[in-house]
Amino acid sequence: MQRAKAVEGAVGTTTVANMMKRDHMRVFFRRTAALAAFVALLWAVQVVNWITGYGLNPAFGLIPRHGSGLDGVIAMPLLHGSFSHLMANTPPLLVMGGLLVATTTRALLSVNAVVIGLGGGLVWLFGGSAIHIGASGLIFGWFGFLIARGLVDRSPITLGAALVVGVLYGSIIWGVLPGQPGVSWEAHLFGAIAGAGAAFLIRTHVHAPRLGGVDLN
Repeated sequence: MQRAKAVEGAVGTTTVANMMKRDHMRVFFRRTAALAAFVALLWAVQVVNWITGYGLNPAFGLIPRHGSGLDGVIAMPLLHGSFSHLMANTPPLLVMGGLLVATTTRALLSVNAVVIGLGGGLVWLFGGSAIHIGASGLIFGWFGFLIARGLVDRSPITLGAALVVGVLYGSIIWGVLPGQPGVSWEAHLFGAIAGAGAAFLIRTHVHAPRLGGVDLN
């Protein structure tokens, strides 16, 4: 009788573990599909922008301290100045976005809200007089978050993600400095600051994910 109960308990534990694993994989694939859809959206917007002679940029780009340019806080990551501009941003978006998808078990929407809202808001307040466009602010935000989260969380997963980002894209940190014509260094700087801030403000608990009640955000 005791043996039968032990076997029953083992089967139950295995079933729960398998269900948790399936939930985790389902969320992972859902987020991966969302990342792919976001990158596809960037390319679709770029095609429309190109067809219209890049008329979307002055209409929806971020213009510091102008009420008409405030919507650019949200729209800025969607707009680019050329196909080569978007092509340069696509690989780091996929790599860093993939690391976020794979390692951020919770609060993914909150992290992106801080990166886009705070980073874009600081550009609107303190950026130079220009039309700021491009997803590089988002990229720098993800970079800042992944690096800072490794230092804050200090789990093998987050430290590993920080190491990968540092090795592959550590040199981009020079992009936060002014001096390169036509480049919004303000978006880079404030994006990185917002991402690092998100790592301190929003704990994602990667080392101890609550897979029993997976948060789909």
